[in-house]
Amino acid sequence: MQEETVNLTDEMAEMIADLGIQYANLTIAEEVGICDIEERLKELEKKILRWDADKSMMCLQDVTEVQELGEVLGLLYSSNTDERHCELLKFAKSILQMAMEMLEDELIALLRQCCQPAEPDITSFHSAEDDSVDYFSSSSFDDESVGGISHGDTIRESANDVTGSIQHGLVANIISIANLMFLSNYDKECCQAYVAVRKEALEEHLTVLQIDKFSIEEVFKMEWKQLNHMINKWKQTMCAFIQDFLARERYLCNIVFGKLPRSARESCFVEISKSSILQLLGIAMAIAIAPPKPEKLFQILNTYEVLNDPLVRMERFFSEDYGSCVLTECDAVLLRLTESVSGTIEEFKHNIQSNISSTAFAGGGVHHLTRYVMNYIKALSTYSETLGLILEGQQGADQSSSTEDGGGKTSLDQSPLSWHLKSLTTILETNLDRKSQLYNDVSLRNIFMMNNLCYMVDKVKLSNLRNFFGDEWIRAHISKFYLHARNYERASWTSVLSFLRAEGLHKPGSSNPSLTVLKDRFRGFNHAFEEVYKAQTAWFVPNDGLRDDLRIAVSAQLIQAYRIFEGRVNEEGDIRTVSQLPPLSVQSSRLLSKYLYTKMPLVLQCSLLMLTESNVQELQH
Repeated sequence: MQEETVNLTDEMAEMIADLGIQYANLTIAEEVGICDIEERLKELEKKILRWDADKSMMCLQDVTEVQELGEVLGLLYSSNTDERHCELLKFAKSILQMAMEMLEDELIALLRQCCQPAEPDITSFHSAEDDSVDYFSSSSFDDESVGGISHGDTIRESANDVTGSIQHGLVANIISIANLMFLSNYDKECCQAYVAVRKEALEEHLTVLQIDKFSIEEVFKMEWKQLNHMINKWKQTMCAFIQDFLARERYLCNIVFGKLPRSARESCFVEISKSSILQLLGIAMAIAIAPPKPEKLFQILNTYEVLNDPLVRMERFFSEDYGSCVLTECDAVLLRLTESVSGTIEEFKHNIQSNISSTAFAGGGVHHLTRYVMNYIKALSTYSETLGLILEGQQGADQSSSTEDGGGKTSLDQSPLSWHLKSLTTILETNLDRKSQLYNDVSLRNIFMMNNLCYMVDKVKLSNLRNFFGDEWIRAHISKFYLHARNYERASWTSVLSFLRAEGLHKPGSSNPSLTVLKDRFRGFNHAFEEVYKAQTAWFVPNDGLRDDLRIAVSAQLIQAYRIFEGRVNEEGDIRTVSQLPPLSVQSSRLLSKYLYTKMPLVLQCSLLMLTESNVQELQH
């Protein structure tokens, strides 16, 4: 009997290893003395009770033996419903329950210690908070600030090995406890403990990363500056969360439950991560469903990129059969962000179209709406890849006729983004044409259109917008603003040049020009020039090249016209008649000479300086 008792554990281990247990094994169980089983259970109970006082005494083999003895007693009781077998079976189960509770506590303690605390780069978050520059407000799209807009800074690549923060010595103990709890049919308790600890740890990471829980209503009520800070922190947090923390939890789940049923591994990971992910997605959803405002479009695009880029990785983390709820929510948020981008672009188009002015823009310079729109679409073009995904298939049916581009287009030139950008400029041109009608002076009306079209061309030609608009668009719009320049020349200087025409100089039947007519012509020329000067003093042509072109064109017309007129008078008139002509008025001469030393807003008058410098002596004599 003593020899049989010594071999007790080995006999039972064979039986447990062959769980499908056959009734043939009952022979072994019956040969084992029931007293020996009872005695062994009492010894194991004492050992397990000492675990509370000394964790180093904890031995999983003791629990395994209790579990095996329970299996034996279960077989004995199933074949012979003896009251003593029933009592011993209950005793074994109570010991196992006590051991499992202690192991669960130990599992919780190990799970809290197995990963080093999160240490994100806090400075990056503070810098995001302290950055008070609002790149996306309506006033920020000027020529100086638009270059500072970027959207790649928040997307950081994690070079950290997710296993580096895991203490693998402790993880080995966790694996042993989990395997034993599953083997002892305490899999539910094991999973609950695991999920509770690791879920709490993941939520603490979000707190460390300074992300608070906000409802959609709270996000809606935020001031733009506060919302901007929150979104910037969210973008950084989302990247860190997925690349570091979520990846680590996925790895830990895989190794702890690696030899256990897949359902346990997958369901635990989903339960751990779901609430934190939904918290982050809730912020993105609030951004997506907010009323469309053009200044928020870039943050929406950043949100889309932050969520779309790691989505492939998240799909690897979550299986379709267990993680579908998380993946479905991610897809839903991305869809709403896509709709929000499209809706915001349409809202921007509407805002351009509905921008109404009651007074003409002073000086005929580049309108602030033109600056805003062109810098806005320049910033949009930096999101070409993302917008290409979002806007695919959304271009208008009349794309080919509205793009103004002929053959030889590049792929970008034909893209949906290209169509939308050109659509924006078309709406802007229509609005500018409407604003130009506010000018009573036709000359200033053409100056206004010329300046604004020239600004648009420069923005396209000197940036990556050129890839989307194409050379044909550029050439067509250069022709447009030069047409307005020629219209300006005609409207402004035709009245001045009319005094130098040959018609009507001679009296009927005389070959000599009339002195009276000549005097009137020169006086009229002086007066007309002074009137043009007074009218155009406050006009602007900010583009240097265009300003030079106008100066050369106007001076060429005036000088040539005057010399022809002067030559005709000298040829046909006598010296007495010519000597009695009035000189160029002192006022006109003074005004013209003034511009030799003063930079004018409308520098085309400088062209007349060449006339002044080369001909003032001749005119006065």
